[in-house]
Amino acid sequence: MKRIVCLGGGPAGLYAAILLKKAKPQTQIEVYERNRPDDTFGWGVVFSDKTMEGFRGIDPESHDAIVADFRHWDDIDVHFRGETIRSGGHGFCGIGRRRLLNILQQRAETLGIRQHFEFEVDDESICQDADLVIASDGVNSKTRGRHADIFRPDIDVRKCRFIWLGTTRPFEAFTFAFEQTDHGWFQIHAYQFSAELSTVIVETREETWLAHGMDRFSTAQSIDFSEKLFAKYLGGHRLMSNANHLRGSAWLNFNRVLCQRWHYGNRVLIGDAAHTAHFGIGSGTKLAMEDAVSLARHVTSATEVGTGLERYQQERSLEALKLQNAARNRMEWFENVDRYARLEPWQFAYSLLTGSQRIGHANLRLRDSPYVNRVESALAERSGLNAPRPPMFMPFRLRGMSLENRVVVSPMAQYSAVDGVPGDWHMVHYGSRAVGGAGLLFTEMTCVGPEARITPGCTGLWNEVQGDAWRRVVDFVHAHSRTKICMQLGHAGRKGATQIGWERMDHPLNSYNWSLLAPSPLPYLDGISSTPKEMTKGDMSKVVEQFLHSTQLADEAGFDMLEIHAAHGYLLGSFISPLTNVRSDDYGGDITNRMRFPLEVIRAVRSRWPATKPLSVRISATDWAEGGLSEDDLVVWLFALREAGVDVIDVSTGQTVPHQSPVYGRMWQTPFSDLVRAASGLPTIAVGNIHDADQVNTIIAAGRADLCAIGRPHLVDPAWTLRAAAEQGYSGQHWPVQYLSGRSQFERNLQRAASPMGPV
Repeated sequence: MKRIVCLGGGPAGLYAAILLKKAKPQTQIEVYERNRPDDTFGWGVVFSDKTMEGFRGIDPESHDAIVADFRHWDDIDVHFRGETIRSGGHGFCGIGRRRLLNILQQRAETLGIRQHFEFEVDDESICQDADLVIASDGVNSKTRGRHADIFRPDIDVRKCRFIWLGTTRPFEAFTFAFEQTDHGWFQIHAYQFSAELSTVIVETREETWLAHGMDRFSTAQSIDFSEKLFAKYLGGHRLMSNANHLRGSAWLNFNRVLCQRWHYGNRVLIGDAAHTAHFGIGSGTKLAMEDAVSLARHVTSATEVGTGLERYQQERSLEALKLQNAARNRMEWFENVDRYARLEPWQFAYSLLTGSQRIGHANLRLRDSPYVNRVESALAERSGLNAPRPPMFMPFRLRGMSLENRVVVSPMAQYSAVDGVPGDWHMVHYGSRAVGGAGLLFTEMTCVGPEARITPGCTGLWNEVQGDAWRRVVDFVHAHSRTKICMQLGHAGRKGATQIGWERMDHPLNSYNWSLLAPSPLPYLDGISSTPKEMTKGDMSKVVEQFLHSTQLADEAGFDMLEIHAAHGYLLGSFISPLTNVRSDDYGGDITNRMRFPLEVIRAVRSRWPATKPLSVRISATDWAEGGLSEDDLVVWLFALREAGVDVIDVSTGQTVPHQSPVYGRMWQTPFSDLVRAASGLPTIAVGNIHDADQVNTIIAAGRADLCAIGRPHLVDPAWTLRAAAEQGYSGQHWPVQYLSGRSQFERNLQRAASPMGPV
């Protein structure tokens, strides 16, 4: 390469130029920046200790210069409702954004990189003979805008307004402070980045900002308002802005940006031009500079520029997505402070610290063990326990049912029943997971009639033979474990009469199909699935009677709890979603009508199910599809469930329509449990890629759910809960007497493995 052009002289563009110049000293590299060298619109930049360790070996000169100007701290302070909660061991460092830019500018100059300031690139004529054009021109990238049809950016304007300010107040810890006004909550993110200055970001919901008339505030008025609101944390120091020259309000909305494509030809996006990460996770500049590292490595090692750019995108798009998921979780936490304001201060702070879902209970213990001990002691005190224990082993009670721990074995279809009758496979499957120590065990979705089944292999509970078979399973669970067992009842609706799970899932049977019912005559898979019959009032009455009969049989079989499946596009769930319910009568239209029939079923079941036994409903909190269930409609649905006598909500999402677009990841559905728990006031069960004990501990301690359902890990390890208890050194978990010798050996092996001498 003979010539490289960087459009934008922020940290991403400068660092990329530096690394490329080091690798290709003979290449002419130029940086074009629209602002002056000392202009900056932020105050401080935050890096973690781990991030800086990664930069050390890449360019020691810039690393050492940055570190020399760092302000380092380990603690995080959370101020909420008159209390301050401190957690240590976090290892952050701050530097002034202007100082960071100056260091990189000086390093670039030393290497012979040409820098052009106050140069607005309105077209790309200056790039005509460049071998590589790096668009590092920020969140409002003109390069991305000129080629939006190629880069295909997804830009999401978020719900909060924020203003970036500075102060001479020295903050000894990274500080979060929350103050409530008549119109809503405001919060600050504050940290010291030099001997003289600290950053103070003030943030609030858009509607709160508007209610205060702040859309008409000057910068000076915004500063005055913020100083008065957060006076107790500023200690008499003033707030300052370096954005007085901006037109209009200095308050901004955060734009979440992610491009589908990051390069074309010899042009490539890095930093905020390609993606953004909310400041709540403190990683925007880190992410941009790591982009530069990846870009330089791949471009200089590839035989041609295009190949290097493709490798760069493959690597960085995955990392950006992971970090954006974490940043989205934290961003949404700050957007919904009112949701968490119900928590006690200690749990509010814990929820904040773990809000990204990247830091969990075990990691917090490594950082600050006394802090986690205080959290566990508070949880124990609230549960009436004399001593702390891991959160997942806290007891839990629903009506007359007491659970030994917070672990749930998810409903998992086995497709192994004959005529709906559970057999020996089900006895072994459920029995082994009960003696494995989980607090609560769910059956698979068990159908209320032969035509209500998903597949011919699904279990049923519509006759005495099936009831007797289920009683055999329940009796074993009760006789040989402390696990409680829940019957999940459902009706497949338009998703019925399909092949079993390890064949062609969701595809119709090749023979012996049965007729389907649904709120509207819409096939699940267009051109493939059978078209269901639109239910009449008579059909509805029959289905209510089927649920009532199955409820009676479940009680006679001895089940401790009952759950109604109203999710995943099955019959009851398909009434709730506007994508699958297009009726024009009293059972269609707005959410009040759409939930009418599911509520008829649930109320009838609650009246038949014993008052001492809890009732759960599984819901899809979102359809993951445009035009699906809205958050406002979800809240109406939740209040109706509470009024109907439901005791706990099993919070799942999607599977309503085949064109859904979920955002997967670890604990990916937990934020919906968090939402449902706060909106309804009901306990919740969190589900969805929860696979280790640390995740369960974190979810329970943060108050995001009351129970955690573990699915696939239980298929591999029926004794998942027993293993987790031994690994955490918790001796209070019940073990079957037949397994006690195995417990002793397993615990000894764990102790040997943890010994400084290693396994012997």
